[in-house]
Amino acid sequence: MNDQNPALTQNIPLNLAGRRFDQVLAELFPDYSRSRLSAWIKSGDALLDGEVVAPRHLVKGGEHITLTAVASQEVPMAPEAIELDIRFQDKDVLVINKPVGLVVHPGAGNPAGTLQNALLHFDPALVEIPRAGIVHRLDKDTSGLMVIARTLRAHTSLVEQLSERAMHRQYEALVMGPMIAGGSVDAPIGRHPKDRVKQAIVEEPAGRPAVTHYRVRERFRAHTLVQCNLETGRTHQIRVHMSHIRHPLVGDTLYGGGVKLPKAATPELAEALRGFKRQALHAERLEFAHPKSGKPVAVEAERPEDMARLIAALREDTRANAPADSARSRR
Repeated sequence: MNDQNPALTQNIPLNLAGRRFDQVLAELFPDYSRSRLSAWIKSGDALLDGEVVAPRHLVKGGEHITLTAVASQEVPMAPEAIELDIRFQDKDVLVINKPVGLVVHPGAGNPAGTLQNALLHFDPALVEIPRAGIVHRLDKDTSGLMVIARTLRAHTSLVEQLSERAMHRQYEALVMGPMIAGGSVDAPIGRHPKDRVKQAIVEEPAGRPAVTHYRVRERFRAHTLVQCNLETGRTHQIRVHMSHIRHPLVGDTLYGGGVKLPKAATPELAEALRGFKRQALHAERLEFAHPKSGKPVAVEAERPEDMARLIAALREDTRANAPADSARSRR
């Protein structure tokens, strides 16, 4: 496939065998709505091994998908001069460090001022790539690294790496409660049955497989700093999984991360915790195979200032109270 061809191609990973064709398309091409993908299947713009099949057709794994209707934008987009923090750049990919508060895609309540608008201003040619080259997402109030495809060939490669769990994403999270040790959460995630804004642990097939590995980096009196590595990339995955094991993220009011103060917390620490108004989550490291050369690309981003200040305050509180806590534990 050359980069001027508006088609995307993809081989179906073997781990998706037995799934419906429309479900597989939604998994491999998450930039498009299910209704749009279903329409393309019916119109013959989404082919399986060169053939038109029904949306309910069960795939075997290994088949070849050709999606030929991807050049048109689902939503007209206007370029906007929004500054980007670029950490890696060449003709095929960008890696940007997304700041807190920047919405990735336009949507209800956010028709403009998004990362997608910024990318179209930075590189107008991205109008030909699905979602201006964005292949994975971060929540508005999550900071950190995202990779952007600048060609259709790169987009196909990066989406395939995501689906085959070959792209490594590492996060730093500050969670509620003292955590004894690291571990893994293997629990499927799907739309919450009652609250459409939230995700939840939902059994398959309604829920999709989700695996998060975590390890303790630093313990505080009533909080823990953890490293999280994703095998899968479900919406709100770390937030849902940490809440599921009763260690919700600091500041994450959607999933139960209210304010928890250590005993005898100083007014300064109480103010720092109460003033942290977002989920304490940062995408700190991203590793993938370069879509053209195949060589490994690894990029890191330092934690943002608001998280750094809060962690410093918790560290000081733990240090200041260590002698008293040790004395009590010896009695």
